[in-house]
Amino acid sequence: MKKPYIEIRWHARGGQGAKTAATLVAEMAITEGKYSQGFPEYGPERMGAPIRGYTRIGDSPVTVHCAVYEPEIVVVLDESLLETIDVCEGMTGDGIIIVNTAHSPEVIRQNLSRKDVNLYTVDATRISIEELGRPIPNAPMMGALARVAGVVKVETIKASMKKKFQKKFGDKVVQGNLRAIERAYEEVRSETALTP
Repeated sequence: MKKPYIEIRWHARGGQGAKTAATLVAEMAITEGKYSQGFPEYGPERMGAPIRGYTRIGDSPVTVHCAVYEPEIVVVLDESLLETIDVCEGMTGDGIIIVNTAHSPEVIRQNLSRKDVNLYTVDATRISIEELGRPIPNAPMMGALARVAGVVKVETIKASMKKKFQKKFGDKVVQGNLRAIERAYEEVRSETALTP
């Protein structure tokens, strides 16, 4: 039986913004009229330790409240996690994996336990350094997610980013994030050509 919602699992290290991305994507889905939830998995993590975040998006109320065990989409904010964590665990065969890396999808596929998933890569760290001056890949990864999975629109991501962070961080940081989102949306790569 098909689930009435899409599940996204976020893999990152503490400080890379996975918690923020998981909850923001959920909030953005709600602004588009969908039902959603987003939350992190906490433990005794510290800056740099592996963490997970979860997002569920559906057309009807999401009533399950547990970790995501069978994701349709996996977003990996730190490619070094591929060496120690099976990010494909529980995935469906036609699932989507988006990895923050300078490498091509063909190179990254060699590090995955499953070969039947749809793989995308984007150098979100480079983009965030160039646009924000800091290696925080969550905003560009949300842009890549919008492009390859369409769970939320890129316009919704940008509007939410402006609304949520304008007062807290100011125009310079917000504009840098908007550029990072747009660049990742355009620069995400797959093993076959992406259609516009």
